[in-house]
Amino acid sequence: MEILMRETPQEVAQQAADIIGGYVREGSTLGLATGATPLGTYRELIRRHREEELSFAQTQMFLLDEYIGLPYDHPQSYHATIRREFTSHIDVHDEHVHAPAGMAEDVIRATADYERDIEAAGGIDLQILGVGTNGHIGFNEPGSSLNSLTRIKTLHPQTVADNARFFESQEHVPAQVITQGLGTIQRARHLLLLATGKHKAEAVKRLVEGPLAASCPASILQWHRHATVLVDAEAATLLHDAAYYRYVEAHKPSWQRY
Repeated sequence: MEILMRETPQEVAQQAADIIGGYVREGSTLGLATGATPLGTYRELIRRHREEELSFAQTQMFLLDEYIGLPYDHPQSYHATIRREFTSHIDVHDEHVHAPAGMAEDVIRATADYERDIEAAGGIDLQILGVGTNGHIGFNEPGSSLNSLTRIKTLHPQTVADNARFFESQEHVPAQVITQGLGTIQRARHLLLLATGKHKAEAVKRLVEGPLAASCPASILQWHRHATVLVDAEAATLLHDAAYYRYVEAHKPSWQRY
């Protein structure tokens, strides 16, 4: 696991866009996260596309998760959110942006179908991740199986409270979701986790320096062959070995890509 620290959220977004851009140029398949943290990165990718530095025409994209019971055209569905914030501003084909079917009649079957869709696309090359204050990634809440596949999950009350700002009230946040499982996420060739702000510092410390445990689902990155954790100064404040992580990056061989 590689730990990269930048001073500001803007620098995090620029570094993340550098990493993602390398995959886009190869026509890779991306896994997309929603939420507030990746928005700066998506804006930077949009800027680079508009300046003709990047084309997404050969890229496929898979969302990490979706609320159950929200139609795709609901403004807070992740299907709508990712298009509003990112994909409608670039040249990716809309049919190449995939989301779990949270309104399916048979939701259990929809989870299996989504898992097969990812496999049929050849798997995800780069999976973008955020981390919740309780250590969740995707909607894999504390206690999630470390080898789980795409499935239905009930949200933790902390996650509901964190997401309430996007809805009229906490009562309007759906209680259940479809999410890629931790095992599904582990199959991606490269994991890129972004975290900014002091409120994420405890989760970052636990996922980087704590034990590998279901109580902190994001700690599964410790088990991945190619995981990058990219954080700003505030999110890094509790890291015990921060000086060592900076030393490792400063001495990174010029031939080794992020």
